[in-house]
Amino acid sequence: VQLQASGGGLVQTGGSLRLSCAASRRTFSNNGMGWFRRAPGKEREFVAAISWRGGTTKYADSVKGRFTVSRDNAKNTVFLQMNSLKPEDTADYYCAAGRWPYSSNRSDDYTYWGQGTLVTVSS
Repeated sequence: VQLQASGGGLVQTGGSLRLSCAASRRTFSNNGMGWFRRAPGKEREFVAAISWRGGTTKYADSVKGRFTVSRDNAKNTVFLQMNSLKPEDTADYYCAAGRWPYSSNRSDDYTYWGQGTLVTVSS
């Protein structure tokens, strides 16, 4: 099982990026999916999550109104649209596949993790 995150890069404050997470070797269409991030010197933190059909989403307070999580089960891919980026959004962003169909902000609810994609927001 492999989760491949992509779309990170360098952007100025106020800019936008769209992260993608593509799954291979198995489908995650029945699993909740999540995005987490780890900033330099900090613990990993929850960013956003989406239920198996996309009907329910959850966001960290710090990204509400700026980030949008979505999924395309036909393509086995999850997205994170990030707008109005701030320097404090700088981090490695990870996608993860959950044990359950629902969305969750708990890292313990996720069993498969992809490698990170680096997002750097310059001031």
